Amino acid sequence: MGGVEIAGYEPLVNDVKELIHKKQYHVLKIMNTETINLYWEIGEEIYRQQEINGWGKSIVKILSKELQKEFPGAKGYSAANLWRMRNFYLSYRNSEKLAPLVREISWSNNIVIMEKCKDDLQREFYIQMAKRYGWTKRILANFIEAQTYEKYLLNQTNFDLTLPEERRAQAKLAVKDEYTFDFAELSPEYSEHELEMQLVNNIRAFLIEMGGDFTFVGNQYHLTVGNRDLYIDLLLFHRRLRSLVAIELKIGEFEAEYAGKMQLYLTALDEQIKLPEENPSIGIIICKSKDKTYVEYALKQSNVPIGVATYKLSDSLPEDMKELLPKPEEIVERLKIFEGSKTDI
Repeated sequence: MGGVEIAGYEPLVNDVKELIHKKQYHVLKIMNTETINLYWEIGEEIYRQQEINGWGKSIVKILSKELQKEFPGAKGYSAANLWRMRNFYLSYRNSEKLAPLVREISWSNNIVIMEKCKDDLQREFYIQMAKRYGWTKRILANFIEAQTYEKYLLNQTNFDLTLPEERRAQAKLAVKDEYTFDFAELSPEYSEHELEMQLVNNIRAFLIEMGGDFTFVGNQYHLTVGNRDLYIDLLLFHRRLRSLVAIELKIGEFEAEYAGKMQLYLTALDEQIKLPEENPSIGIIICKSKDKTYVEYALKQSNVPIGVATYKLSDSLPEDMKELLPKPEEIVERLKIFEGSKTDI
C-alpha cells in the first residue's frame, strides 16, 4: 500500500522536536545536579573519615582502587578526582551562597574554578558566567587566564544608564578595561594609523583579544552626515549582543571630546547602517592611557552606550591597576546583576 500524503505537518514536527530538546535538557540538568551532589557527599565522607581516623591523602588511593573494583568502567573515581571531591566539599561547605550555585554548572567547570580561583567573589563571578552563557571548560579556562574578572570589575562604561537591563551584563563582558596587543609590531614612534593597520593585519589575534564574539566589518568605515565624511577606525559586530561596535583608536590619553565624536558615530550607524532586527550600536574608545575619574565625568552626559578602555603591548595586569579593584562589598553589588539568570550546564 502506498503512503498517504499529508500536507502541513511541519508545525507538528517542530513542536515535537522542541519537546524532545526541552526534556533532554531537563534530564541533563538533573543528571548534572545529582552528579555534583554525589561528589559533594563523597568528599564530605572522605573528610569526615580522615578526621576520625587521622588518615592522610594516601587513603584516596585505596578508596579509588576499591571503587574501581566495585564499579568497573565507571569514570570519576580516580584518586586525583576523589581528592578533588574532598577539596570541593571543603571549599564550599561554609558558603551558603556558593554551595547551591556549584550544583548548576558541570563538574569539569567546577574543577577549573576551584583550582584556579582562590577568592569566593572571583569564584562566584565565574560560576555565574559559566551558568548564564554555557561556557565550556576550555572557554572558562581562557577567560580566567585572561583575568576577565579583574578587567570586568575595572572596566568603565555608561551601560547602566544607556542599555536595558537584559543587555547590560553581556555588554559589560564585551568591553575590557585593558586590551593586550602584544602581537602588534610597531615602531617606537608609531602613529594611530600604524596601530590600526597592525590590528587589521593581525585580525584573527585582534578578534580573539576582543573576546571571541566579534566579527570584523571594516576599517576606516565611511559614513556621510550632511556634507561631512566620517571614518570609523574599526567597525565590528558582536554576535551575542547583535550590535554594531564602533572602535576608536587613540595613542594618547583619553580626552572628553572623544566621547562626543563617538556619540556622532553611533547615531549615524543606528540611523544609516543598523538593520531593523539589530540592537543599537555600541562604542569602545581604546586609548593608551586614561584618568578614571575624568572618564566617569565624560561618560555621564552621554546618552549612547560607550566604553573607554586602554591598551598595552605586553600581557600582565599592572600592580597599580590591581590596587584600583573595588572593595569586596562593591564587588558583591556588581555580581548581583547575574543572579536569577538562565541555568546552563
